[in-house]
Amino acid sequence: MKAIVVGSGASGATIARELSKNGLEVLILEAGGNFKPFTRRVSWSEPFRKLGILGSASNINKIFPPMNSIKSSPDLALFRGITTGGCSVLTCGNLVRTEEGLHQIGLNLESEFQELENLINVTTFPKKRWRPLSREMFKSASNLGLNPESTPKAVNAKKCISCGLCELGCVEGARWDSRNFIDDSCASGATIKINSPVKKVIIEQGIAKGVETSSIMGANTYKSDLVVLAAGGIGTAQILENSGTLTSPHLWTDVVLTIGGVFKGAKMLKEPPMVWYSKQKDYIISPYVDILSHWFHKPWRKVSLNDRVGMMVKLADSAEGKVDYQGKVDKKLSHQDRDTLKKASSMARLIMKESGVKGPYVQGMYNGGHLGGTFPLETVDVKNMRSKRLPSGLWVGDLSLVPRSQGMPTMLLAAAIGLKVARKILESLPETAIKK
Repeated sequence: MKAIVVGSGASGATIARELSKNGLEVLILEAGGNFKPFTRRVSWSEPFRKLGILGSASNINKIFPPMNSIKSSPDLALFRGITTGGCSVLTCGNLVRTEEGLHQIGLNLESEFQELENLINVTTFPKKRWRPLSREMFKSASNLGLNPESTPKAVNAKKCISCGLCELGCVEGARWDSRNFIDDSCASGATIKINSPVKKVIIEQGIAKGVETSSIMGANTYKSDLVVLAAGGIGTAQILENSGTLTSPHLWTDVVLTIGGVFKGAKMLKEPPMVWYSKQKDYIISPYVDILSHWFHKPWRKVSLNDRVGMMVKLADSAEGKVDYQGKVDKKLSHQDRDTLKKASSMARLIMKESGVKGPYVQGMYNGGHLGGTFPLETVDVKNMRSKRLPSGLWVGDLSLVPRSQGMPTMLLAAAIGLKVARKILESLPETAIKK
């Protein structure tokens, strides 16, 4: 039996791995090319950055091609990885359990979380290798009653050289990403085609029969017995819209706002980002140097990376956004989002102040990179992990299914959703299609 998996990120790679090891003939279609980590020293950009020559965040793909930027409103930029490994190659390596809104619809991912944590070997980064300021800010957050904790990570501390550039790819191979699962899939017989953006699903008499791709190299058609969309909250939605299935106007993005301060010799890049976090209602706070704001945000230009201190606020934003058939995104910050960010930013400033970090405290860019909610599951869908609105043979297996923003790292959740969907697919197939 032939299966097409669209997307090679945490969800898609997990699905491909599970289907291929159970005997299905799997083709993975990835819109981008092979991933290459950022290998330059960040300091190369300093003269250009200070003069503003780097321009806006929309230029990020000129500096780092795997990262794609979309302006969804005048003050919100969305980022995604269009490359092998998808967004998983552009993360801080955090693997945190998060399931906001899932219990309400009856979805339990406990077994999937546990299995993936064991498989990937999730652990925390040794405190003795945290920067002194990160330890001091952890202490301040504790004294303020914020109950910070070490962040579970998919990072091998023995291989990690503490360059702080996890989100630009790990040159040393110390951080897990979904390319590991792609390798497993290919070892089980799967194949992957890069530079193959899927335009739409081929539907014949209400049944998914394959997909059409469209690129500068021309159009191609790939036939299959089933299709699984795992191209993320934007990519999956665009394909569904082009295939005649309406999506939901409930895109969420886990909006990030980093507050910048100054501490001489902080050298926050000499550790992985987000070594600890504090979970609050609707947001987390975590130490984080925002490279995007450093490169592109004018208020951040006057402070060097050695002295820049960042405290991230990651928000569980309102699920109010829409993706159309062309991939155009309409997503704005709501009044509630802005109020929560204001409150959380005040707490971030207080942590820094209590730790000896000086002002001026400046806001970074509003941005989001966890994209979901565009085809959310309802209670009636959970049993089969599939909406009845989909044509036969078509499945969705990524964060598009998650109804609410998490305000947390979502890579583990994306993989768990993929694993759950893959096993429901296998349950739905005749025994003859599955390898024993």
